Amino acid sequence: LQWSSPPEAIERFKSQEIWFAPPQFYELCRLCNFSSLRELHKFSSDRALEGCERWLPVTLNASDGYMQLLPGDELYPEDPDYTGEKKISMSTDKKIEDLIKEGSVFHRIVIKNINSFAVYVNIQAKYKHMNPLMVNTDCSDYNSKL
Repeated sequence: LQWSSPPEAIERFKSQEIWFAPPQFYELCRLCNFSSLRELHKFSSDRALEGCERWLPVTLNASDGYMQLLPGDELYPEDPDYTGEKKISMSTDKKIEDLIKEGSVFHRIVIKNINSFAVYVNIQAKYKHMNPLMVNTDCSDYNSKL
């Protein structure tokens, strides 16, 4: 067991020393916004009573990978299947790169393979929350502080 800061954990993920599921990767990208545990604690205390929302990632299969769409993304369905009863399957013949070029409102995790994730977010976070830094594990494009 080894302690790692969020940026270090992302680097370890990139080098395939460790693996995270997409939701944990997303949260690590959020944690990269804070330079210290004290700063994170202050943020969480300040927004504790603001509220929260229920999220259900919706998978969109593309020709060269898939995306987990989150609420607010322009491709997120109006009525997601919260119960699993509808068995909705979203897919496209387009490539991920084309979906990103064609889009303008993002809240998604792009997964090209088990070790290649990218977070794209340009919506305003609700309830005074913090958006994750946009990270692509194919390159070092994040400004981690912790």
